[in-house]
Amino acid sequence: MTPVSASHRHPLFARLYARACPLLDRRLAAYRRALLDGLSGRVIEIGVGTGANFTHYPHQVEAVLAVEPEPYLRRLAQAAAARTPVPIDVTGGSADRLPAADASCDAAVTCLVLCTVPDPAAALAEIARVLRPGGRLRFLEHVHAETPARRRVQRVLDVTLWPRLSGGCHTGRDTAAAIERAGFTIERLDRLGSGETGIPFPAAPQILGTATVTSRSGRAGDE
Repeated sequence: MTPVSASHRHPLFARLYARACPLLDRRLAAYRRALLDGLSGRVIEIGVGTGANFTHYPHQVEAVLAVEPEPYLRRLAQAAAARTPVPIDVTGGSADRLPAADASCDAAVTCLVLCTVPDPAAALAEIARVLRPGGRLRFLEHVHAETPARRRVQRVLDVTLWPRLSGGCHTGRDTAAAIERAGFTIERLDRLGSGETGIPFPAAPQILGTATVTSRSGRAGDE
C-alpha cells in the first residue's frame, strides 16, 4: 500500500463528506449509474471516497482497483466493497502516482475528484499511462461556471478558504480542457446544473462524459 502523506489527510472534511453522501445521492445516484453504464474489463477508479459508485458497477466489470488516499474514507470504501458483487480492491495511493502498471486497465473513472488533486495534469497523465491503447476515461466532475461573475466568485474562493474547508477542492477548474490537453479525445460531454444533480454553486455546473486516450506524454516529471 502506498504511504499517505499529511496532505491527503482531511479528517474533519472526510467525516462531514461521508455524512453528506447519502443526501447527495438522492439526486446524484442516477448520474453515477450513467457514469459507469456499459463498462467492462478491468477498471481503475481514482478518489473513490466512501465507495458510493460501487453498487452501480455493471456485472461485466471483471475487477475494480479503487484508489483512495484519505484514510477515513478509505476504510468506509473497504466496507462498501465487501458488500458488492463486483470484485473491488480498495487501496491507498495518489492520483499522480497510481498503483497500477502501464496499460493495465480498460477504463478509468473519476467522480468529483479532479477538483481536489494538486496537479490535474499529472493526474491525467497517470490515468493515460495506466490505460491500454484506446482505453476510456469516464468522468463526472464539477467545473468553472458559465458566467463571468460566477467565475470571479469561484476564483476568489479557490485562492482563499474553499480548498482548506473542502478537502483541497477547487471550484473553478476547466476540467474538460485539461482532459484534452492530457492527450484524450472527448467523445461525449453532457453539462449538468444544480437543478439536475442537486449540487449547488460554487460546485456547479458539472460535466459528465467519456474520453478516449489517444496520445501519451509519459509520467509528469519523467521527461
